[in-house]
Amino acid sequence: MIKVEGLTKRYARTVAVDNISFEVEKGQIVGFLGPNGAGKTTTMRVLTCFLPPSSGTANVAGFDVLENPMEVKKRIGYLPETPPLYPEMEVDEYLHFVGKLKGIPSGEIRRRVDEVTGRCAIGDVRKKLIGKLSKGYRQRVGLAQAIIHNPDVLILDEPTSGLDPKQIIEIREMLKSLAGEHTIILSTHILSEVEHSCERVIIISQGKLVAIDSVTNLTNRLRGSEAVAVEVEPADGHPSPVEVQQRLEQVSGVSRVVMKDSKNGRINFEVESLQGRSVRADLARSVVQSGWNLSELRAVGLSLEDIFLQLTAAEQKEETKQKEEVKVEEGVKQ
Repeated sequence: MIKVEGLTKRYARTVAVDNISFEVEKGQIVGFLGPNGAGKTTTMRVLTCFLPPSSGTANVAGFDVLENPMEVKKRIGYLPETPPLYPEMEVDEYLHFVGKLKGIPSGEIRRRVDEVTGRCAIGDVRKKLIGKLSKGYRQRVGLAQAIIHNPDVLILDEPTSGLDPKQIIEIREMLKSLAGEHTIILSTHILSEVEHSCERVIIISQGKLVAIDSVTNLTNRLRGSEAVAVEVEPADGHPSPVEVQQRLEQVSGVSRVVMKDSKNGRINFEVESLQGRSVRADLARSVVQSGWNLSELRAVGLSLEDIFLQLTAAEQKEETKQKEEVKVEEGVKQ
């Protein structure tokens, strides 16, 4: 549904997007992540035909953004970081106006306005001026205009910006309901939103593609070893937490055991395995054979924040190294 190959965008001497390639399949929700200035918004503007690429290609819903920009625009819904609203218009009036702009037949506009008003939970402000709405409501009106024509592809830049926790949950559920029939790519700084809503993540740093994968696969790739949360309830309060820790450390393939806390007679540990080893079955067996109750045993992954920081830090370090090497080479030539 979205296919990007060798995409580059330059501004004078600045390279905002540097030779990135990725694909997003139909019906997927993909999170687009990167530090400020990484090139996220520039990439989105190329995909929405607001900016031409300097080189490379971008194909959206079967059409090239350079060769068929009008066909691309017909098939996308776009919510930029600042919603494209007219403060002097009422919400209902604005959505009817946008519906006409996007080519919705006159006989269907009322139905579509009613539908997006309900989906975005803005029914109680339909007759209010947009300029008098809170930031959260303006954000939801912006989302309503993006989906009013039922596009194949949704491109959302910070869709939950300014929303309270309840509103964020509502938008999250709405996005999930749109997946399957719609392809969604969203940029956000709220990493927990990506973990809850997105099947895959695309991470860029300094204009370069750093990673594209599921959160689970990225966790396994970065950590390389298994981390397991274990909760043990010793029989009759014996043995002590230290003795339980020592027993877990004796399990084959275990590299480290850290006690997290102990309360209500239960002791929590985090156990890490050696590289490439799976230890969950052996841990369970060891606890049960020791005569203790195994209350919990689950895999522990890196948080998306950990993944994001590790990958972007590694990219920045590599970039710095390359710049230093260039300086050394230039010094030798001189």
